[in-house]
Amino acid sequence: MKRTVKIIKPGLAISIQDQGRQGYYHLGIPPSGAMDQYSFVAANLLVGNPKHAAVLECTLMAPELEFSADTVIAITGAQLVAKVNGEEIPTNATCRVPAGGVLTLGFMTLGARAYIAFDGGIDVPEVLGSRSFYGLGSLGGLNGKKLEAGDVLPLGHAHAKVHECVLPEHLRAPLNKHQEIRVIKGLYDHRLSDTGRDSFYADEWKVASEADRIGYRCKGGQALTFIDREPPFGAGSDPSNIVDAPYPIGSIQVPAGVEPIILHRDAVSGGGYAMVATVISADMDVIGQLQPNYVMKFKAVSMDEALLARAQYQQRLQQLEDFFTQA
Repeated sequence: MKRTVKIIKPGLAISIQDQGRQGYYHLGIPPSGAMDQYSFVAANLLVGNPKHAAVLECTLMAPELEFSADTVIAITGAQLVAKVNGEEIPTNATCRVPAGGVLTLGFMTLGARAYIAFDGGIDVPEVLGSRSFYGLGSLGGLNGKKLEAGDVLPLGHAHAKVHECVLPEHLRAPLNKHQEIRVIKGLYDHRLSDTGRDSFYADEWKVASEADRIGYRCKGGQALTFIDREPPFGAGSDPSNIVDAPYPIGSIQVPAGVEPIILHRDAVSGGGYAMVATVISADMDVIGQLQPNYVMKFKAVSMDEALLARAQYQQRLQQLEDFFTQA
């Protein structure tokens, strides 16, 4: 009989995610996938899965799950208290849940997203090469819909043997309530006045409550000023409006110059707001672990610095894989 996991309580926002779907953004379909790719990979490696197997991504308030059969799990990412049948279990480690066992997870005390991997992965069909759920397009996940209480998730074949393992501290995702976010100046940086540009980088910005897989809204900094201009044909009257252009994942727009919005993995692929900067790929996981009211400060870096940071991020992922190869 196929192993399953039943959702008793869905928590605040849970979804099935993997590495994401690539190659369709020009058609308006974003990559989706885990917001914190590093923690996602770590969870899979802990249970002996291929690093891109489908997992559960949980946001802020995690779910309650019931298991139909013995299953090996791992929980990574945000800090929280996890219990099986009322007994606390470690996170960032392999754990065995017995048949009929109930997993409960507390509120996330540091970080915003936790990842639950199951040996064998979540066995839902791939859509455009990925099992990741994309809500706006009703793609992937469990029948293209939001997960709710009573839903049953099918699991893949159990591994013959999973070695018990604890992830060392130095290989866990860094979590902090104050973060420096590195950015490349955007295609429309020239639309900012000198004063607007200076305040964008000098001010501290708090994550607003409107922060999800589509985008992170920031608040608390000074309103940004733009250079006066005659709006071109096709652009709106808002000083931040442009003639529609494609948005890269991680790009930052500032409607009316008031609250920056960082576009993330479920973002639309284009629109009419100026992109004043773009978060470098190496820092996108960091954004995904920011709770509302966490603080960030933007730092402009060069393309060479961004490429070096990407190489260092990839080296860290390789160190993670090497740890499990040698274990």
